[in-house]
Amino acid sequence: VSLWLPLALAVAAVAAGQSPLQRRVVRDVLEYFHGRSNVHFLFKEREVDGVIEREDPSGTFVQLRLGLAQTTCRKRAPQRQCRVLESRRKPICLACYKFDTSDVPKVLDKYHNCGPSHHLAAKEIRQRDEAECRAVEEAGKGGDTLYLPGMFAFSRGLPA
Repeated sequence: VSLWLPLALAVAAVAAGQSPLQRRVVRDVLEYFHGRSNVHFLFKEREVDGVIEREDPSGTFVQLRLGLAQTTCRKRAPQRQCRVLESRRKPICLACYKFDTSDVPKVLDKYHNCGPSHHLAAKEIRQRDEAECRAVEEAGKGGDTLYLPGMFAFSRGLPA
């Protein structure tokens, strides 16, 4: 019990400082991570850092790094009390999401990359992550607007 209390307090403190969109991104990334076929155990949120949340006329961009910790519970048979294994895998996920400006924000675009912490530090991977996140942030601006049939009409005359 004494081991759980600091972790529970840390998770509660992290959650209290997050916006609803940030919490939504964390939930979505956990769902994505647990949906991967090579993940056999449940993971819990360990830390959230590097949070960026920017609004512009096209919507809200959220970027964060989510540190995960492996638990003792298997993914297929989740239990109520899943103890964190301190000496096990601690992957880090980078998540970039762009939400529209509606009352119930919809995801316009998203990108996530989860791997071991040393994996995300590699220069090539970091550059790709930055490019992908820039593309996500641009979603909904200008050229990315939704095309609906009938928005444009073109007529072409027959050669004379």
